[in-house]
This record gives sequence, structure tokens and C-alpha cells, in this order.
Amino acid sequence: MNGKRYEGHTFRLLPGAGPEGKPSYVLGDGTGPVSRMAASIDSIRLGMAGDLLDHAADLLADRKVTGVELHFLASRLSESLREVLQVAEHRGARPDANSLDADSEGPVRRDP
Repeated sequence: MNGKRYEGHTFRLLPGAGPEGKPSYVLGDGTGPVSRMAASIDSIRLGMAGDLLDHAADLLADRKVTGVELHFLASRLSESLREVLQVAEHRGARPDANSLDADSEGPVRRDP
């Protein structure tokens, strides 16, 4: 478990949003029941993302797929990507896009 550290403890971003859509955190050493439940949810989300990618490959290989089916797939892929990015943030693996620049070797942030 990764996260921001404070006086020997770690703040871990929890899955989902708290009241008013704000992020929720748990403070601890990462071994408590809330941290374990959050890690379990993250694992489920990653597994579901893999299953969805397999389904997407099958659906895209089908020449008779409809626009409605593609729209549904795109919606689910968007939801899944959002969750995977949140898992990466939980684990401290998501880069800070604001700190990256064109001279770095990492991804470059592009504003719409």
C-alpha cells in the first residue's frame, strides 16, 4: 500500500467518493480492516478491467456490432479507465500530470 505519509502513518485514498463527492481517506499502517477492504475493491476493479478488455476485443472483432453496442462498450470502458486511474492513485503509481513537461520522458499533459 502506498500513499502520503504523516508521522509514521499513511493516508490511503479510499475507493469511491465521500460526502459531497469529496475524496475519503483512511489513516493507518495499511493493515487495518478498512485498508484491506479498499485493497480488495481495487483488486476486483483491476480484474473487471481485464475482463472488459477481453470483451472489447471480442466485440470489436465482430463486423455486425451495432452502434448501440459500441456506445455501451465505450461507456463501460470509460468507467473502468476512471477506476483504474483511481487504483493507480491509491497505489501512488499515478504521475502528477502538472509536474510533467515536454523535456521529461513521461507523458505530456495536453489541455483540451
